[in-house]
Amino acid sequence: MRRLTHFIDGTYQEGSSTRSADVYNPATGEVESTVSLGSKADLDLAVTSAAKAYLEWKETSLSKRSQIMFAFRELLESRVKDVAKLITKEHGKVLSDAEGEVRRGLEVVEFACGVSHLLKGDMSDSVSRNIDTYSIRQPLGVVAGITPFNFPAMVPMWMFPIAIACGNTFILKPSEKDPSASLMLAEMFIEAGLPQGVLNVVHGDKEIVDGILESKEIKAVSFVGSTAVARYIYSQAAFYGKRVQALGGAKNHMVVARDADLNFAADAAVSAAYGSAGERCMAVSVVVVDEAIADEFLELVAQKTRQLRVGPGTQESSEMGPLVTKEHRDRVASYIESAEVQGARVVLDGRESFDETTKGFFLGPSLVDGVSCDMSVYRDEIFGPVLSAIRVKGFDEAVELVNANPYANGAALFTKSGGLARRFTREIDAGMVGINVPIPVPVAYYSFGGNKESLFGGSHMYGTDGVQFFTRLKAVTERWPESNLGDGQGRNLNFPGTH
Repeated sequence: MRRLTHFIDGTYQEGSSTRSADVYNPATGEVESTVSLGSKADLDLAVTSAAKAYLEWKETSLSKRSQIMFAFRELLESRVKDVAKLITKEHGKVLSDAEGEVRRGLEVVEFACGVSHLLKGDMSDSVSRNIDTYSIRQPLGVVAGITPFNFPAMVPMWMFPIAIACGNTFILKPSEKDPSASLMLAEMFIEAGLPQGVLNVVHGDKEIVDGILESKEIKAVSFVGSTAVARYIYSQAAFYGKRVQALGGAKNHMVVARDADLNFAADAAVSAAYGSAGERCMAVSVVVVDEAIADEFLELVAQKTRQLRVGPGTQESSEMGPLVTKEHRDRVASYIESAEVQGARVVLDGRESFDETTKGFFLGPSLVDGVSCDMSVYRDEIFGPVLSAIRVKGFDEAVELVNANPYANGAALFTKSGGLARRFTREIDAGMVGINVPIPVPVAYYSFGGNKESLFGGSHMYGTDGVQFFTRLKAVTERWPESNLGDGQGRNLNFPGTH
């Protein structure tokens, strides 16, 4: 059986720990490989390697960094399908979806190729007599990223290309559920010319996470995952004096106004709710529908959902694959049962798609109508193919409902009214807003992140926010006297002015 080990200082290393975890193929339910779960000693090796590499990497010219980033971009472009196959094998999502994930990560790599422009400072001439002021951006040092299972290639690429392009060295702790994609990315980066030690991959569980948070050498931590863990990461990282960006959970709402194109909106709801088996932090998990059109709209959603083809991600006919583990599949299924017990109406029951003889971790798409805000199917982030429907009396009630939710990652409105869209954009409390776009993930030159319980630390990911997060700003004020330095202007103990 294949053993996945750490990638430290440009080579694979088993590490000192004897602990390991099974990596499953979700479509068959079988163990495909095992992954080493590192110890703090293993993390220390990676930190030492990264700290040593940083001394030279931070002095590497911007043009050389850009050349390496362009070379990595070309390698990744040529191997998109190879990375996608690894994702499908370990995560379960269909191949076309996995390929789309890699390409969205590739966008951030392309953004990082322009590091020379991104790191330009500002300059003001003669802010006072013979005094100029300018700013520069400098790297932080050794930084780290802790990434989730649902996007094993894209989310790491939200972090390490920008961090490395800015002159930092990086330690990646990927999910132990699907670690192979991150290892392939690290191999490619070394092949592209990245010096050894600049990018390290350390596998593990809470022991490695705590080691990252406690390490004095690691200056910043980037995290994507559940709200509970994001809050822990944020508080611990802050306690240990680190810069931190931590993206938490989501409960993304799609509001369907009474003037919406219902067929178009129904297609969008099905795609956004059930793509990647709902294992997306930007998945639509709630449709908020004007009661005047609710029956017609939800019938369309049910019809289109029944047509979905569920199967292994490697099958070309499959539109939705399995969930990542049996435990996660069973947890998601429990929300369907609880919704029924609490008084909602299960229109489509995904539990009917599997039984004890089913191979793989499959759960069909579910649609639950008559949901209220006090039900667990609404309160919790389910992270699976369960779409809840809430009926409202109009637009104002819909906005009030969305804004009352503790999560504020993304929200979408489907309408034909420009005025309604403008109101929604201005009034809704969410970090990312879509107008007739169900999954409004920003392109790489903007930034990704939510509000409230969906974001801890205040800094969004990638784009200009990513550059600012992985650098520190330094302002320089300088004067070059025309006379000899010994001919001063005399002592002056007053606070310096600019006149």
